[in-house]
Amino acid sequence: MRKLLAGLGFAAVLAACAGGAVPGLMMSMPAEVTAASPHIVAALGDPRRPEADRERDALRHPAEILAFIGVRDGMRIADIGPGGGYYTRLFSVAVGESGRVYGVDRPGAAERPRPLAAIAPLYPNVTHLTAGYQGWTIDEPLDAIFISQIYHDFYLPQLSIDVPRLNREMFAALKPGGVLVIIDHAASAGSDISVTSTLHRIAQEQVVADLTAAGFVLDQESQVLRNPADDHALRVFEGDIRGRTDQFVLRFRRPA
Repeated sequence: MRKLLAGLGFAAVLAACAGGAVPGLMMSMPAEVTAASPHIVAALGDPRRPEADRERDALRHPAEILAFIGVRDGMRIADIGPGGGYYTRLFSVAVGESGRVYGVDRPGAAERPRPLAAIAPLYPNVTHLTAGYQGWTIDEPLDAIFISQIYHDFYLPQLSIDVPRLNREMFAALKPGGVLVIIDHAASAGSDISVTSTLHRIAQEQVVADLTAAGFVLDQESQVLRNPADDHALRVFEGDIRGRTDQFVLRFRRPA
C-alpha cells in the first residue's frame, strides 16, 4: 500500500511538472490557503469592518492567522469568545455564502448586550449563541474551532467551567480531521495555572497537555504573534505591553 501511495505521489509530481494532472487525484486536492488567497484578501477588505479593527491588523496579523487555520469557502467555524467580532467578521466573509460562523458567547443582558449582538445581523451567515462558553450545541459538525486570548479565562473560578469537559465537548463538535486553533498570552514555561488569575497568561505546555488529554493531536505552531521582548511576569494589560504580548498560536487536530 505504501508503495502504491508513493507511486501515486511521484506520478502526481511528474504530471504537475509536465503541466498535466492526475484525474481524480489532483482535482480533489484543494488549493493551498495563503495570506494572499482571494477570500482572505476579501475578508480584510470588507467595507463593514470598523476602523478600530483595521488599526489592530498590524499587531494581530489576521491574514496569516486565517491562512494558518486553513479557512476556506463553505467551512463551518465556531468562534468561541468572539468579543467585539474582530475575527467573526473576517470568518464570515472568508467562508462565503455557503459557509457558516457561530459566535459562541456569554449571555448578555437587556441593558448590556454582548457586542456581537449588534454585529451578527450584518452578516447573514453568522449565528450568535449566548448560552456560555460551555454546554453550547451546534446541529452540524464543525470544520474549525477558534479561541483567541481567552482559553486562560476558562480556568477563572468565576466562570465555573469544567475545562477537561469543555475540551472533550469541542473534540466531539469537530469533524474528524477538523482543527482547533488557540491563541493565548504566554506565561513562563512551567508556570502554575494560578497565573491565569493574576497575569491573565497561561503556559503553552498547559494548553498542550489539556488538549492532548481530550484526544487532540498538536498539528503545528505559528510564530507570527511571538514577541521575545515581552516580560512574562507582567499582567497583559500593563503599560506598553498591552496588545503586544508574546502569544503562542497552536493548531490542534481531531484525528481523522
